[in-house]
Amino acid sequence: MTFSIVGYDQTTGDLGVAVASKFLAVGSVVSWAQAEAGAIATQSYANMSFGPNGLALLAQGQSAQATLDQLLAADEGREQRQVGVVDFQGNAATWTGNACHGWAGGRTGAGYAAQGNILTGADVVEAMATAFEQTHGELAERLLAALLAGDQAGGDQRGRQSAALYVARKCGAYGGVLDRYIDLRVDDHHNPVPELGRLLGLHRFYLTPPKPEDLLPIDAALALEIQTMLQQFGYYQGELSGDYDAATHAALQAYGGVENLEERLVSATHIDRQVLNYLRKHFVR
Repeated sequence: MTFSIVGYDQTTGDLGVAVASKFLAVGSVVSWAQAEAGAIATQSYANMSFGPNGLALLAQGQSAQATLDQLLAADEGREQRQVGVVDFQGNAATWTGNACHGWAGGRTGAGYAAQGNILTGADVVEAMATAFEQTHGELAERLLAALLAGDQAGGDQRGRQSAALYVARKCGAYGGVLDRYIDLRVDDHHNPVPELGRLLGLHRFYLTPPKPEDLLPIDAALALEIQTMLQQFGYYQGELSGDYDAATHAALQAYGGVENLEERLVSATHIDRQVLNYLRKHFVR
């Protein structure tokens, strides 16, 4: 009772799943991904063991199709299942059992598998595939574009309730320890897919480090502006000197810690353009 897409980005190595359904917290059931292994969407009377068991097979070097075949061979309920798999080489496989509720089906392409059941029609999966193929940028944005396209094409014929986006990247998680790069869920919402897009925008601001081209050197004029704003916010008590000294830097770090901007405060000599805009937005002139 769900539509989903699994994908791989050969440039970054990202592996991920995007899913939507008229089902509470669909991401807690369908979405499985592991860096340098693969991604799996398990749905339609979902056999959740396909997630960890399939990732273990993919991590051992099994292909997407071989992994899917092995999972299905061990499952007596295979004709009710729907599964999408992509491996770390970008090979993809999809399965729709004969007992899945219509419309049900799937499609694979370079680096992705899209599938759904109880959909308004085949055009949902086709729209997802086209959007994924034609969208540029990181895997997360491509998966979201596919989900939006499927939603706009009709999506789940029963309606809307939840959506999720999960992307695994080696050491991509907050703090750089785990592979949980992006993990966003809209568990119960009247319009979950657009809401998921809003959350991805917030993730990009709060939890995605800035690109080098977004870092501005802090000259005297900019240092004075930063000091003035931080003084108003109560974080800087020194002289408004226009000198980006240790006290000013410490004040900015303290402010960033409270506002959850630490992922963007990556330099002692430059400031992220988006952080500067955030400061300006909250400064009362």
